[in-house]
Amino acid sequence: MMTAFETWCQVVITFLKLSLFSIGSGNTLLQAYHQDAVDRFGWLTTRQFSDLYGLAEACPGPSSMLVGLLGLGAGWKHGPFWAILTGFSAEFAILLPSTIVMLIATFYWNKLRDSPWRVAFERGFGPVTLGILCSVSVTVLKTANHSFVAYCLSLMVCVLVLRTKISPLVFIGVCGLAGVLGFVR
Repeated sequence: MMTAFETWCQVVITFLKLSLFSIGSGNTLLQAYHQDAVDRFGWLTTRQFSDLYGLAEACPGPSSMLVGLLGLGAGWKHGPFWAILTGFSAEFAILLPSTIVMLIATFYWNKLRDSPWRVAFERGFGPVTLGILCSVSVTVLKTANHSFVAYCLSLMVCVLVLRTKISPLVFIGVCGLAGVLGFVR
């Protein structure tokens, strides 16, 4: 078992590295978060990861809130002090490098307004981001769904969201009710 300090270092280094790859939003890294937190380092179980993801998405605020919760989960076995320190450090580590890169990019973006490099960059990252988000969707389905009924409900919601103009809040409410009533776990 790692010491509290080693766990803290592991969390900070992991999220510092991941910070530079968050193209589009923090959710684009969900698959990497799951792989590191569950498979690689064993900070959490898949079920805990799924619960923390649901909690982070239910709360108002940035999608990076999940990172703080993952850090909290990683440090929890060492006590509340280390959990809080690791949670804040994880959030800081995921936000600092990408924020610095964005500040630099914003400064130069207008200067490159007419550059063919800027146009190519903007057009090229659309499909990349879409592919990453599709991968994230598969990760969410695999971690959140644990029964045939849950998979069917997810498929039905996907189809209805794409084919109708019904508010996603309705689907959130229906799925939450299905969970409360015990149809899905």
